[in-house]
Amino acid sequence: MAASVAVKLVRSLPTSMLQSNGIDLIHPLSSCLSSCQSQVSVSCAIALNLILSNISFRRQKEVWEILKQTNTVHHIVSYINKFYVGNKEIEYFQEMVSLLATILRDWPTPRCQVWAEFKLMEVLEIMPVQPNFSVQAGVLQVYSSLALCGVVAKELLENEGPLLHATANFMGGSGPYSVRVAGFRLAQILAIREEGCLKMLRFCCEPIVEAVVTGMTLSSSERFTITNDQLSLLVEACRLALTTRWRGEHHVFFWEKGVDRVLVNLLSNKHYKLQTSSSLEKQMERAQEIVDGNFLLILRPYIWDILGSLSAHCIEDFAPNSRHESEHFIDVLITCACLVFVDSIRKLRLHQNEAASEIISESASRAVLMMMFSPCKYIASKAKLILSQILRPNCKEYLKFALDTINLISSIDKFAFFNNLFIVVNLIGLICYTALPEFQSYIIKNKGIDISFAFIRWCISNNVYVERSSIAPHLQNTFSKRMCCWKYSPDWEGRDIVLFFSLLWLTELIRHFKSPKGEIGLYSEAQLSTELQQIANDSFAPGPRWYAAYILTYFGLYGFPDKLLKRIGKSLNEEEFADIKITLSTGVSVSVHGVILLVRCPSLLPPQSGKEICLSSHIDQSTLFKMLDFIYLGYLKAEEKEVKKLKVVARHCNLQPLLQMLSGKRPLWGTPYPKGDFTLALGPSGYQFSDIILEAKEIQVVHWACSFCSRAVPHMHCHKVILCSSCDYLRALFQSGMQESHSQIIKVPISWKALIRLVHWFYSDELPKPITGCLWDNMDVNEKLLELQPYVELCWLSEFWFLEDVHEDWSNLVISSLDSARDLSVKIIQFAAKLNQWELAKVAANYMALFYCALRDSGELEDLDEELVNMVRAASVRLSQEGSHH
Repeated sequence: MAASVAVKLVRSLPTSMLQSNGIDLIHPLSSCLSSCQSQVSVSCAIALNLILSNISFRRQKEVWEILKQTNTVHHIVSYINKFYVGNKEIEYFQEMVSLLATILRDWPTPRCQVWAEFKLMEVLEIMPVQPNFSVQAGVLQVYSSLALCGVVAKELLENEGPLLHATANFMGGSGPYSVRVAGFRLAQILAIREEGCLKMLRFCCEPIVEAVVTGMTLSSSERFTITNDQLSLLVEACRLALTTRWRGEHHVFFWEKGVDRVLVNLLSNKHYKLQTSSSLEKQMERAQEIVDGNFLLILRPYIWDILGSLSAHCIEDFAPNSRHESEHFIDVLITCACLVFVDSIRKLRLHQNEAASEIISESASRAVLMMMFSPCKYIASKAKLILSQILRPNCKEYLKFALDTINLISSIDKFAFFNNLFIVVNLIGLICYTALPEFQSYIIKNKGIDISFAFIRWCISNNVYVERSSIAPHLQNTFSKRMCCWKYSPDWEGRDIVLFFSLLWLTELIRHFKSPKGEIGLYSEAQLSTELQQIANDSFAPGPRWYAAYILTYFGLYGFPDKLLKRIGKSLNEEEFADIKITLSTGVSVSVHGVILLVRCPSLLPPQSGKEICLSSHIDQSTLFKMLDFIYLGYLKAEEKEVKKLKVVARHCNLQPLLQMLSGKRPLWGTPYPKGDFTLALGPSGYQFSDIILEAKEIQVVHWACSFCSRAVPHMHCHKVILCSSCDYLRALFQSGMQESHSQIIKVPISWKALIRLVHWFYSDELPKPITGCLWDNMDVNEKLLELQPYVELCWLSEFWFLEDVHEDWSNLVISSLDSARDLSVKIIQFAAKLNQWELAKVAANYMALFYCALRDSGELEDLDEELVNMVRAASVRLSQEGSHH
């Protein structure tokens, strides 16, 4: 009875009271979940679910401690498992599953534990076939909460699709909205990263696309009485359709399923009928009526994003499929987007720093830009034609305002002074104007190049970081804040969206700029080239790096500057460690490194492990040397007259990214930036070029065996040329003439786990990060210590081997892990001190200072050296003194 009263009480309380006082009920309710009386357990589950769903984020840590103390997740899982073999009512199962989904959604820690519950997973796999729709929705919600863990999501996607096919059926089926919406949300989480999206679509591409298009479709009768449930389904379907931002086969199916017709009917408040005969002016009038109808405004940002993505990844010879010669659905979409975009840039002058997404459409502006630069000739030409027609009135007035605005911003030091949406849409406006021939001369005469380059320098010097989601509210979701164990992979623009559009604008300006060679506005080619190479080399997102590299082609520099290749390039023209000779038809020869050819240009390698490459008379010495520049450095310099020969060689060697640059082709939206990565050389193909073995300390490694030799001590077969490029210590060792320089084995005084990470950094310029998320949370202290020890070892080795550039990065990895597991500090301070890593020891001491008295009273400090105890005590005193001053 008390449990039933609790349910009624919780349901009657307003949200504000649940947030402030509901936490007092969590302990008694969760304690009763294990009751032998099902009615009591389920009533407590209902009440607890209501409370947990309304708990504020700042109290979640406190709540989790209660749930952990009462063993809540274990009791729920046990109840669900008993349900399958027992004879309990389906309602009880439904409520327990719903509560489990809520807990897993908001608290990452138990996700991997629940995923490891084999019996529970068997129950969940069977339950979706139940005819009860609430059970189906609940099971899908549990999978969605579990999939917030990147490890779980990866395993779900690798399970060859049974869940994915079921999810597609739920999304596109005739079930209630709750089940279809739950299916869409699960698919969205699985597709939240490009890799996962493409895996999901590989298993069931057409069914998922069909479900999405069906979910976005409104019948004639439905459009006049749209319920909240139906609107929710439309939004979720549109969100999943944002997977069009990535290239793939699904684009073909979207067009085949008539996505352009569906999008038009989501814009229009009545079923749109194409005209068999209609002028451009008439089409613009009808499009304006659609825009002014303000139908389903909540969907418009999604519609523009879908349209832009479809256009950006459309094939060159795509043509709309329609019986009407004068009008197509894609024409209507292009016209509507252009009208909204022009309205937005005109409103910029009125609102400026008060610019808001309700007034100014970033998504429509972006869609127009993506259509204008679409690989599809039809879409690009149509977008430029329509935009040109709409912009003609008062165009110069806006242009002057936009140029003055960007010029003003770049003259002020404080970035935070400006509205990000205002800046981005202004930049998009300038890019689109510059792409139209009738405005190019005006912009260039009014110092467009000087303004754009000054603005790029302003972005870099002020560390301007803006992610698109911060100016496009429809992209914000609760998923990203709750995810764990996912590998970070930035979108094409990443958090450099302002820099990205600045570079895109500069690209358009330089393409149409005619001047004496060596001067571009106020700047020299050398100045521009230096800044652009820095952007391409740096850790910016792929999009800005691509465009920086693309602009450099106008200065005769072709390729992809990269930090690792910059180091590898030191080996160019060096005879040492070279093992292959390239001979021209003239008899001139040059020595190269087989491992570098293997990774960068494998088609050049001689057959059957040969040691000489003989080139035909078609390749001269200059062309060869420039190609070697690209292979070693990532880029080459060439005059216009040399490009033709280089294109022939690049095509023959299948160097597609270089061929694209030499051909002057604009980078396709979303294309990964080609970067130096030599990890391929650590596999079987690279073994033939290996000339050194790195051997770890003789620590027992279970089930370890080398794929290439019979040595028992853990080791890796490496290549001196790659190691020397990144480590001056090893270079000096190999060149010293001492005994070690002639040895085929270098004993590295670190563990096997540390050696693996070190070698991975040498070959990729990336250090694998420690485990995080729910996997980390479920480790005990000793397991966490084993995970972090290799990184502390690498901090020590980086000092010993003079790897100063990465020492700080590796230290920060350890510190960030300590921040999420402060109880680990006692172990780390000892290990760090043993390796003379006193900065890490000080950080650990500062964390220990927070609970110094408890550590002292428990006797845990007795295992520490006196010096370390004094360090912790001093940190505790400082902490108390700082507290007394506040």
